[in-house]
Amino acid sequence: MDFASQQADQDSASGALIHDDALPALSIHFAVPATGTFTWRVRADSTLRVYGARIWLTRARSPYDHWLNPGETLRVYRGERLWLSADGESAAARVTLTSAWRPPFAAVRRAGGRCASRLALLAVRLTG
Repeated sequence: MDFASQQADQDSASGALIHDDALPALSIHFAVPATGTFTWRVRADSTLRVYGARIWLTRARSPYDHWLNPGETLRVYRGERLWLSADGESAAARVTLTSAWRPPFAAVRRAGGRCASRLALLAVRLTG
């Protein structure tokens, strides 16, 4: 089955965050038990790194499975649905998901600022 699956491209995934290294990052660490399968929807563009044991990763709407060995990374994108499971029956895998950190309510503040500037522009047009 290893030969039929697409292998993770470690070079392109690790190079994806080269320019983001100086920015603050949010990392989530979790374990994938040998008998469990996790699924979730990715909330932000991230890099997934594997520790401990090899994992099997499946993406929704993708014809390829990914087998990631410890130390390998894979770039995942906002909105993707992922399924993860450990490849062995004896060892649990550890996974780190790292994305750029954004301050809480940053999107709300940006939207509020845009609304305020549009209202100010409208007021100038109506009074001028």
